[in-house]
Parts: sequence; C-alpha cells; structure tokens
Amino acid sequence: MSLTSTSSHLATPGTGSHVAKAPTADPSADSKPRMWLGLTMGLLAAAIGALYSAYATYGLARGLKSADMTFLRTSVAGIVTLPVLVYYLRFESEALTGQWRRWLAVALLAGPLFGELVFTAFQFTPPSHGAVFPFAAMSVVGTIFAAVFLQDPLTRRKLLGICIVIAGLLTLSGVSSASFTGRAGIGDMLFIAAGSLWAGFGVVMRKFRLDAILATTAAGVFGLATYVPFYLATEGVDRLSNAGGSLLAIEVVVQGLLAGAGTTYTYARAVQYLGAARAAVFPALVPGLAALMGWPVLGHIPTFTETIGLTLAIIGLLVTVTHGLPAIAGPSKPTSPA
Repeated sequence: MSLTSTSSHLATPGTGSHVAKAPTADPSADSKPRMWLGLTMGLLAAAIGALYSAYATYGLARGLKSADMTFLRTSVAGIVTLPVLVYYLRFESEALTGQWRRWLAVALLAGPLFGELVFTAFQFTPPSHGAVFPFAAMSVVGTIFAAVFLQDPLTRRKLLGICIVIAGLLTLSGVSSASFTGRAGIGDMLFIAAGSLWAGFGVVMRKFRLDAILATTAAGVFGLATYVPFYLATEGVDRLSNAGGSLLAIEVVVQGLLAGAGTTYTYARAVQYLGAARAAVFPALVPGLAALMGWPVLGHIPTFTETIGLTLAIIGLLVTVTHGLPAIAGPSKPTSPA
C-alpha cells in the first residue's frame, strides 16, 4: 500500500463521522462488480501471502531469523502507515478516538501477535502442518464466527466448499498420521490460534464496517510501537547489519511493504466486498501459490501432488465464494459509536 492510494480516502471532507453508502434501488446491479472486486482483493491478499512466504524461506536460508522477518514486517509497515495516523489525529481525530476499542481489537488480531504465533508454532511442528492448520482454521473459524456474530448462515454449499479446501490443503502438504505427536499438537494449537485471530479480524472489520486504510494503519503502528522495541531489546541488529544489501532490500519490500501493509489492506477490502466468511477462504490458496512462487525464487519445482492440492483449494474457494452472493453496500468510513 502506498500513501498515494489513500488520497481518495484522505481527501474526503467531514468531521470524522461517516455513514455507509445506501444500497442501490436495484440490489443486483452492484452484485457482480462487487463480487469481482472482492475476488481480486482476496486473490491479491493470497498472492502477497504466498510471496512473503517464499521470500521468508529465501531469507531464512541466508542467515536471517523469524524474528528478523517479523521486525521488518512491523517496522516498515508502521513507518509507512504512520503519516496516515498523524493525518487522522490532526484532522479527523474522532474517527480514531471515537471507536478506539475497535481499532485496538484490529491491532491485536491482525498485528504482530499473529506472526509470532505462527513462527512459534513452527518450532514444534513439521512444515507440513504449517500448510494446513492455520489456513484451515481461518476458513472454518471464519465461517463459524460469521454465523455467530454476523448471522451469515451456514449453507450446505459453503460447508462443501470448505471441505474441498481442507482436502486440498491436506493433499498439498502431504501431512501424515505419524507426524501427529504430543509436541506437534502444541504447534497445531498455536496455528489454530493464529488462524482464529485472523478470522476474528475479518469479523470485526465486517461487523463494524471499518475502513481498510485505518485498519492497516492500526495494525502497522501497533506493531511499530510494541514489537519493534521488543526486538531491538532482545535481538539487536547484528544479523540485519551483517546481511547483504540486496537481501535486505528484497525483504524490506516483500516483508514490510507487501506483507506488512498490503496483506492487511487487501484482505480488509475483500471482507468489505464479500463478507467475512467468504474472505476467510482465500488464505487457503497461500500454500499452493507459495509452491508455485518457490519455483523462480527457490528453484523448487511444484510436484504433481502440490498441483492437485492447489487445484482442489481453488475449486473449494469458487464453490464457497461465488454462490448466492448478495449485493453489498460499499465500504464505509469509520463511524463513531452511539
């Protein structure tokens, strides 16, 4: 996300109290355009997730640690979004202060805690579990949360689509029953917790019609204020200072700009256009797309099994997302709670 992309949001006059756009007289008129916009944003979010997964592996193989990746992600995203926070505090402070609890929830759900849970989980489980549990949790928990908190019904087609997605993840990862040990169970629970956080982020965005730019800002600045000082105090900058300039430049762009800011923004937009339950299915594409991107980045040629798994995940996503999509009112600016 660049600041130029926010110009239409920041130039909107007002005092910080905004309301959602009214639906059109013909609800079906906006259904297909919004569906395609939602699909585009969801696919972008999944593609960015796959790209930063591939380049995280690339960086780890060259001496960086998972903490370094989280530091680059939170620091760069926080610096990029900090001017947006300054603007709103100066000109539309009510948009932030009037519903600060909601922005804090966004920061906790989509901020550095999510990444820390995932990276910690990998210390307990084999990599194959990381390709299944967090993304299955996002889809399943996201659907359950949407049904409970948003009254989004659990249809048979939606459940079928999620089952196909999980089958694709299991096929792609090649996870075996022998890998389910007591130690791996700890990591699996952490993966599920991380996926549940991300699913909760989507539900909060949808329930309160929060602005995607401000959601990205809340998560980014929160990470800058909390994780960055922790990293500097516990890890220092020796590894980063000894890393090559080209490696750092790549990771700053991929981990910081694209993953830190881009993933949150594009996923939040997908939630606005498609709803929380449908948007929660898109992360299931990340492992398969990462296998494809690993070809040029890591020299890993996707196997036949990985291709089948990605195909199943795509089919499950289409079954879930494209059926019975209602017209959705346009994304609104933040509103102050009554």
